[in-house]
Amino acid sequence: MLNDKVILVTGGTGSFGKKFVEVVLKEYPGIKKLIVFSRDELKQFEMAQVFDPVTDKRLRYFIGDIRDKSRLYRALDGVDIIVHAAALKQVPAAEYNPMECIKTNVLGAENLIDAAIDCGVQNVVALSTDKAAAPINLYGATKLCSDKLFVAANMYKGAHNIRFSVVRYGNVMGSRGSVIPFFLAKRNAGVLPITHNEMTRFNISLEEGVRLVLHAIENAWGGEIFVPKLPSYHITDVAEAIAPGCKTEMIGIRPGEKIHEEMITESDSFFTVDAGKYYIILPQNPMWNMDNYLKQLGATHVVPGFKYNSGTNTEWLSVPELRELIKEHVDPNFNA
Repeated sequence: MLNDKVILVTGGTGSFGKKFVEVVLKEYPGIKKLIVFSRDELKQFEMAQVFDPVTDKRLRYFIGDIRDKSRLYRALDGVDIIVHAAALKQVPAAEYNPMECIKTNVLGAENLIDAAIDCGVQNVVALSTDKAAAPINLYGATKLCSDKLFVAANMYKGAHNIRFSVVRYGNVMGSRGSVIPFFLAKRNAGVLPITHNEMTRFNISLEEGVRLVLHAIENAWGGEIFVPKLPSYHITDVAEAIAPGCKTEMIGIRPGEKIHEEMITESDSFFTVDAGKYYIILPQNPMWNMDNYLKQLGATHVVPGFKYNSGTNTEWLSVPELRELIKEHVDPNFNA
């Protein structure tokens, strides 16, 4: 699938980018080139200590910002596949710096789409977020707008042979700024701050996120939003898993934060199908035959009014399961 291809990952020095590079280098030895595109030279330097472009000639590090359209044109010369992971994603920072978030998440997405079409890229997969479904904060709104841009790009690409698709998933276990590393750092203080005791979240590992992207690269026809079926957890169970019996302090939800996360809204249900391991939100104006698509995937439409919400999910992680996942994906030395 990726062998003999040139792949570029935007935001490549982030948590997802590092795991994507690790998996691709290991499982696809025949790739021509894997380009890490990001704007922070220090993070690229640190990443190169692990993934060395001197010893592995398939690797390239390319400094650039998706806000800079001319730099994207230079970076995409000869690229076959783009995985778009670059974003400003901290909710409070986005609320305080709205135009900076819009410039990266929306205008940067538009720049990438235009450059990808003009440079002859074959396949683009963009990372979304559960916060893009019925957004209540600016970050979620910009990612919803970004999703719409990538889906619509399939209609105005003209005669260019390129597919755009989106993957949407929940909180990544152990990613920077997420709750588990925060609780691990705070547990010795004896008190864990919790925003709301009824809060729930979807959970996915970095490895699962990479697998979802690889699935989209291989299977997307263009315009789909792929949503994995994930377990949920209660935030209070995460606290108990990390620091059994620890005192918790309710501090109230932050601006722009939800009690429960939603990845498929009731309005999306009319265009959503169940494809086994994944749900797929289909484009409302597909450029391909819908019957053929459903037949090939063995997919069926969900019932009208269906929604996929972390609070009403049917699969939940227990405290012991959370402990095992933390040890596996976040801290091998973790011991509750």
